[in-house]
Amino acid sequence: MNGSRSRGITRRGLLKSAGSVTAAGLILPASYRKAMAEPRRGGTFRVGFGHGATSDTLNPALWDQAFVQVMGNSLHNYLTVIGPDGQLQPELAESWEASSDAATWTFRLREGVTYHDGRDVVAEDVVASLNHHRGEDSGSAAGPIVEAITDIATDGDHVVIITLEAGDADFPFILSDYHLPILPAEDGRINFQNGIGCGPYMLESFEPGVECLMTRNPDYWKSDHAWFDRVELYAILDSAARQNALITGEVDVIDRPDLNTIHMLERAGANIISVSGTQHYTFAMDSRADPFTDNNVRLALKYGVNRQQLVDTVLSGFGVVGNDHPIGRSNRFHADDLEQREFDPDRARYHLEQAGLDSLTVDLSASDAAFSGAVDAAVLFSESAAEAGITINPVREPSDGYWSNVWMVKPFTAVYWGGRPTEDWMFSTAFAAGAPWNDGFWENERFDELLRTARSELDEDLRREMYVDMQQIVRDEGSIVIPMFSDYVMATADNVVTPDQIGANTTLDGVRATERWWFA
Repeated sequence: MNGSRSRGITRRGLLKSAGSVTAAGLILPASYRKAMAEPRRGGTFRVGFGHGATSDTLNPALWDQAFVQVMGNSLHNYLTVIGPDGQLQPELAESWEASSDAATWTFRLREGVTYHDGRDVVAEDVVASLNHHRGEDSGSAAGPIVEAITDIATDGDHVVIITLEAGDADFPFILSDYHLPILPAEDGRINFQNGIGCGPYMLESFEPGVECLMTRNPDYWKSDHAWFDRVELYAILDSAARQNALITGEVDVIDRPDLNTIHMLERAGANIISVSGTQHYTFAMDSRADPFTDNNVRLALKYGVNRQQLVDTVLSGFGVVGNDHPIGRSNRFHADDLEQREFDPDRARYHLEQAGLDSLTVDLSASDAAFSGAVDAAVLFSESAAEAGITINPVREPSDGYWSNVWMVKPFTAVYWGGRPTEDWMFSTAFAAGAPWNDGFWENERFDELLRTARSELDEDLRREMYVDMQQIVRDEGSIVIPMFSDYVMATADNVVTPDQIGANTTLDGVRATERWWFA
């Protein structure tokens, strides 16, 4: 890709073109697609991340951010995968079918797929891989989304039968979750320590919080993927250092560029890619800790944030305002008619009065590890909330260890979420009572009842009604301030070529850039 045709791929240009950002993914303009070179193999692909920590691991149960997600998708395959068009596609499972009540699912595995050490991928590997996340003692972040599984059986080497406690029309989507790769079984358990998978790249070395080095799998079963000879992932948490690494040619791609200085990257000849999806930035309040135990306090804070100011300033317009629930506008059952919450200092004061308070002082922990500009967002939040008699003290936290030492530890924190492709998946992961990533530690009986009922309901109209009700409950009673949905913004070197459609389910082409992209 040469500079003359790539520098126009900016958000402003795309929004004016016929190939603008869509809910499914980024579709590049026809003139650009025609100019792209055909995929070819070769080169070392270096990615600089605004994520990564010394607590990172090869254990998929504990993966939590883009660095380990890309690592996982490079080393491993999954039963299903979300394609660039937002639709579910087969991967290791070449087909599946459900019983009439959607409570029993039969998956037929693709034959001839091998692991990096030459072993065949077989049904017992699927059983061990899913069981790794089941049970109260698993400690897996995927625990809530596989909790409904009551039995996993095999029928020969290439058929897996999964029984659920109740019907789930979205179940095949669940199996594309980045925590659920298929790893080789050893005595009924997976061995994740050696990094052996059946994915496009093989592990060479991994230093948590620093780097992961991989080489192409010569026996990868997808002949039209994995174009690079080598992949190198680097954790570069400082946004200025990450941006400089791209400008000086030390890396080929960065995620989460500093949106306030995007123009510097453009002037340096970088490509700016922006994709609208389900990514949202939040401020999580621990509902168990005073003063956040009082919903009136939570509502006061929700009315005390100037959402549009955050989108315009922190996101530089690369996003839209949020409405204090996590369901994006691209989701199937988004509550389009739910009244948008606005900045309203008078309403915020009213809710303080209802809580028996004439003022409020709280600390808000933030770090660029949460999202680029999180500290600035906390400062802006404090300035707008001050108009309602609320004092927010922004606390700048270290980037390293933020997800283990601050998030879900301190009572009021900045957080980023990649979102999920289905409503049930998002709610089950972060809002269901007892979910490991329920970072507001919030419980609501009516919400949980609706969540269980909607999951097994096959009538689409009834499902919509229930998911809209859940969005309103979270909006009005939840313990998370969700002020903005951010586009996935990436910057690439001039010679990086992408397919004509880029996945919008998460950053870096659905964290599949190492498999789908190539060099000109």
